[in-house]
Amino acid sequence: MADKNLPKDVLKAVSKKTGKPITEGAVKKLASGVTPNTVKSEAELRRLIKQVSAMAKVPVSEQTMNEIVGAVKKTGLNNLEQLMKSMLKK
Repeated sequence: MADKNLPKDVLKAVSKKTGKPITEGAVKKLASGVTPNTVKSEAELRRLIKQVSAMAKVPVSEQTMNEIVGAVKKTGLNNLEQLMKSMLKK
């Protein structure tokens, strides 16, 4: 069962870790452009990661980007909640 508080928890965790607030509206705007093809295309996925990085004003190393791409390719969007939870633990 999905955790209804996960989106707010993610925003809080990102804000806490980065010290930079991210609004729900900004996330929704970015998410509205995400399609199943975004996850299937490595180039599109990398572009999305860079957009999120820019929005959070937090640089993402090539190693971290590779880890994210690998995890998303492995799980797809089917287990996005688990992926988010695991990434928040880092």
